[in-house]
Amino acid sequence: MALKTRQADFCVERDEDKCISCQVCLRQCSNDVHDYDSEEDKIYSENSKCVGCHRCESLCPTEALKIKLSESEFRKNHNWSPGHIKNIYRQADSGGIILTGMGSDSPYPVYWDHMLLNAAQITNPSIDPLREPMEIKTFIGNKSDVIKLQVEEEKPFRIKLKEKLSPQLELSTPIIFSAMSFGSISYNACFSLAMAAQQSGTYFNTGEGGLHKGLAAYKENTIVQVASGRFGVDIEYLKNAAAVEIKIGQGAKPGIGGHLPGEKVTSEVSNSRMIPQGTDAISPAPHHDIYSIEDLKQLIFALKEATDYKKPVGVKVSAVHNIAPIASGVVRAGADFVTIDGLRGGTGAAPQVIRDNVGIPIELALASVDSRLREEGIRQNASILAAGSIRSSADIIKAIALGADAVYIATAALVSMGCHLCQKCYTGKCNWGIATQDPYLTKRLNPQIGSRRLVNLLRAWSLEIKEMLGGAGINAIESLRGNREHLRGIGIGEKEMEILGIKYAGEAW
Repeated sequence: MALKTRQADFCVERDEDKCISCQVCLRQCSNDVHDYDSEEDKIYSENSKCVGCHRCESLCPTEALKIKLSESEFRKNHNWSPGHIKNIYRQADSGGIILTGMGSDSPYPVYWDHMLLNAAQITNPSIDPLREPMEIKTFIGNKSDVIKLQVEEEKPFRIKLKEKLSPQLELSTPIIFSAMSFGSISYNACFSLAMAAQQSGTYFNTGEGGLHKGLAAYKENTIVQVASGRFGVDIEYLKNAAAVEIKIGQGAKPGIGGHLPGEKVTSEVSNSRMIPQGTDAISPAPHHDIYSIEDLKQLIFALKEATDYKKPVGVKVSAVHNIAPIASGVVRAGADFVTIDGLRGGTGAAPQVIRDNVGIPIELALASVDSRLREEGIRQNASILAAGSIRSSADIIKAIALGADAVYIATAALVSMGCHLCQKCYTGKCNWGIATQDPYLTKRLNPQIGSRRLVNLLRAWSLEIKEMLGGAGINAIESLRGNREHLRGIGIGEKEMEILGIKYAGEAW
C-alpha cells in the first residue's frame, strides 16, 4: 500500500434525500470528482480531486451539494503551518515546483483596508453627483509642461493649440481591464473583455499572447503587449491597438518568465502567438535585448517609430524593493505610462514560492513612485497605472489619491464573469469556461453574458466613485490624483505611514 500523506483540501457533502442522481455534477466537473454507480443508481464523490470551484454546487437542481473545507487538522505548531507541511508532502511526491494561479493569499497587510477617506462638512460642502456635473474621465499619456495657445487674428475669439500634444488614451472611467493572454484564458473570456471595454469607453490588454483575429474589430479599445517571448508581435499587431505596453515584470512572478503548457496551445492559440501547435510557450525571464535603461529607451522609440508616434507606449514592471528609481528610469527612457503590478497581482500560472514571497504591495510601491517622480519634477511626463488586486471602487479611489492616474483590474473582472478563485488556472480545467482552452468547457462562458456582467461592474464602480468624490467635495477625478490629504491611516505602523505619505486618523490638515 502506497504511503498517503496528503488529505483532501475540500469535502463534498451530498444530501442523499435531495439527490436525484441526475448526474449534472458529473457533466459539470472537469476534475472527475463525481462518479455514477448505475447498479446502485447512486453518485459518489472523491474528495481528493475537488478544487473548490463550486460549479457542481451552483448548478445542482435540488441543492443537494455543499462544498466545504476539509475538517482534517494538523497538530498545532506556530512554526510549521499546515500549508508548509502540505507543500513538503506534495514536493516529496512529485519532485517539482508547486504551481498556483491567481494572486497571493498570504496574510500580508492589505493597506487599502487601513486607509480611510475624507468627507466634506460645512465649510467644504459636498457635491450631489445625481444633480451636479461629476467628471471621472481621465487621459493616459505624457502631459506637456506648458500648453501653448494661439489666438487667430481674423477670429480673435477662436483659440487653438500651437503645438501637437502627445498621444493619449481617453478613459470614460479610471479602470482598464488588465493583461490576460489568449491561451491563459479562453477566447470567450477575451471576447467578453473586448466587448465590455468598447461599451464602457475603456480598454482591455491582450497580455503577451498576441491578438486573436476575431478581436481586431476592437482595436480602438485594445492595449497590446510586447513581452520577452515576442509572441504574436508584428507590425499588424502593433497597428491593431490604441496603445503598446512593454511587459518587463508581473506582480505574481517578478524576475521570472512565463510558461503556457503545450496542451493549452490549440490551433487558434498557435496562430495568435505565432508558434507551433502543441508546443510549450516559454517566455524568457529577461528581454534579451534589454539590459539597461538605454536599451529600454531604444525599444520604446522603436515601437513609437513603428506606430508613427500615434500611440502611447508604456512599460509594465513588478512592484519590487527599488521600484521608485526603476520607475524614474522608465519615465526618463520615454515611456508615456508606467504600470506597476503589486505583490497580490493575479496570474494564470506561477511558482507558489515566487507568488507569495517576492515583491511588495502595490499601495507602498505606488506611493513611493508618485513621490519620487514629483521630487524629480517628471511626474507629468508619464501616467501611472496601478495593478495588483484592486477589489472595489474604494480601492480605486484610494489608489488615485496615492498617485495613480487609473487602475488595472483582472481578478475582479474574472470574478464578475463567474470565477470562484479555486487557483487551479494552470491546469486548464476551469469549470467556468474562463482559464481553459477545452472546447467543451469554453462554451460555458457566453461572451454576451460575460460582457454584460463586466459592463455592469464598471458602471456600478463608476457610480460609487462619483458618490465618494461628491462626498469629499470634489467634482473631478483629476483633482484627487496624488491628493493624500484625503487619506488617513488606521492600524498601521509609523514607517508605513511615512512611505504612504498620509497622516493618522484624527490628525487635522
